[in-house]
Amino acid sequence: MPKRRLIKAFRASMPSRESLAENRFVKPVAHRVLAPELWRFTRRSVPRGVALGLLVGIFLLIPGLQIAGAALLALPFRANVPLAAAMTFLSNPATTPFILAASYYVGATMLGRSGDVSQVMALIHHEAGLAEWTAWLLSSTAPVLLFGLFVVSVVSAAIGYFVSSWLWKSRIGRKWRGRQAGRSDSAETGGDGILPLGGQIS
Repeated sequence: MPKRRLIKAFRASMPSRESLAENRFVKPVAHRVLAPELWRFTRRSVPRGVALGLLVGIFLLIPGLQIAGAALLALPFRANVPLAAAMTFLSNPATTPFILAASYYVGATMLGRSGDVSQVMALIHHEAGLAEWTAWLLSSTAPVLLFGLFVVSVVSAAIGYFVSSWLWKSRIGRKWRGRQAGRSDSAETGGDGILPLGGQIS
């Protein structure tokens, strides 16, 4: 089942409390990130977690910072931490070229400028350090790509928020209808699964 595979994939990518606590960027506020209320799956925290994960995962393509960034942003927005961290994995070596191409196209179209996107691919591939990324920020490609990444990440986050919110409500609605149907069946059978006197099976 595709749905079950998707759920398993997300669960596998969700970081554990221990792994987040050991992240050097999260350590200073680990006690807050690991708060139980930020690890609960609720109708508010789930859409927020999805949106934040997409926003950070797409905009912040620097490996090693995505999970920490999503976890830290989850604090002020009261979003689900493990889900926010897991959503950042949607930007991976397989999807990054497409994200960069789409972002560059959006940025170049809206700003009317051009640049060399291959520089970014090289930096990501070689896991460049802070100094190399800082130097890239001064290039002509940086404004085009950063603007495109911002637009794509915000739009993706908005779509992710509304889709996950709708899926969550649909899931709760199905559970509620199932409970109502169970209560109805229980009432028809006298509450203990046995038909009352005079009852008929239709």
